[in-house]
Amino acid sequence: MKKTKTQGSFFNIADILSDFKSDEDKYITYEFQKYGYELARELGDLKNRSLYIKLAKETPRGLLEAARNFVKDAKNVKSKPRLFMWKLNQLKKEKK
Repeated sequence: MKKTKTQGSFFNIADILSDFKSDEDKYITYEFQKYGYELARELGDLKNRSLYIKLAKETPRGLLEAARNFVKDAKNVKSKPRLFMWKLNQLKKEKK
C-alpha cells in the first residue's frame, strides 16, 4: 500500500494502521519506531534496533532515506550497517 505524507515527513495514520501487524508490532506505538525497526531488519542488524529507532526519531528522514538507498544500490557489501552509518555521517557533514 502506498503511504501518503501529510505534513512534513509524517505519514497518514490510516496508512500506518493498515500495515500494522498485531502479532509482530505489539511493542511499537510510534511511526518512527516502526521505521527504525524496518531499517534495522533491512540492514540485517536487529541486535542494534534501538540505535536505528533513535536515529529515526532524531535524524531527518531525508538523510536516512538517502543513506538507505545508497546501501540498497551498493554491490558486494561486507557490512551493510557500517556502510549505512558511514554514508549517514557523510550526508550529515555535507548538510552542515
